[in-house]
Amino acid sequence: MKIRILITLLTFTAFTLAAFAQQAGSNSTAQSAASAQPAASSSPTGAAAESQPASREDFWDGDEPSLGALIFHPFATKEYVRRHVQPIRDRVEELDELSATHSKMTRDVDSRAQQGIQLASAKVNLADEHAQDAANKAQMAHQTTASLDTRLTTDERVVGSIDQYKSGAQTEIRFRPGQTVLSKEAKEALDEMAGQLKNQHGYIIEVQGFSSGQGQAAAASSRKMADSVVRYLVLNHEIPAYRIYVIGMGNAAVEKRATGTRVEVSVLKNDIDQVARQ
Repeated sequence: MKIRILITLLTFTAFTLAAFAQQAGSNSTAQSAASAQPAASSSPTGAAAESQPASREDFWDGDEPSLGALIFHPFATKEYVRRHVQPIRDRVEELDELSATHSKMTRDVDSRAQQGIQLASAKVNLADEHAQDAANKAQMAHQTTASLDTRLTTDERVVGSIDQYKSGAQTEIRFRPGQTVLSKEAKEALDEMAGQLKNQHGYIIEVQGFSSGQGQAAAASSRKMADSVVRYLVLNHEIPAYRIYVIGMGNAAVEKRATGTRVEVSVLKNDIDQVARQ
């Protein structure tokens, strides 16, 4: 506590002595100027420079003051402050310029990075679009393949059933011995059978002629009767000739059928018509 009081007293004394010294210096300067003024006025040929009092050099305009000078003359001039503050200000401005340059470089780097990110994002989006397009095409190809598989299965079933014929309606046309002309009853029977085949597909008509007699004569006679039946179907009902198969059986007995002069007309059908409608 005593040490603090002593230090405070010494500091107050120093400031008091400094103020007193400054005041005394000012008074002595004023007296010197007053005494020099009469002398200057008494000399008729004094130079103009000698008539003006020399400006006293400020305390702070010299070299760096000592500690004692600072204590006894603590008041600084603007020039002194400017001379000592200007290097610091220049350094601060230099640091500001460097900071601004670094900020600009950082912004440029960020801008280029953003552009690179945007370009990469655009390429990724384009790649995603291509991948999606490829996936859609693959899906379409898969669907097409499945459809072709289904169609192929159907076609295989159709092809497999082309030569698989089943017996349908049978009509027997009777002839008198030695005659090949169709009777009225025979034509009506053929009309009824042909009417059922209108707009039908996947059928053939088997026409077998049977005749009494022996050898080649019986075969020829049975063929003529079968040809008359075929001619009537083609001309009157426009049945394609390629759907009609004609056989002259002569006097052969097939599966113990009824004997006599006759023509047996059989309709054979496969499943191609039903498959085509599915």
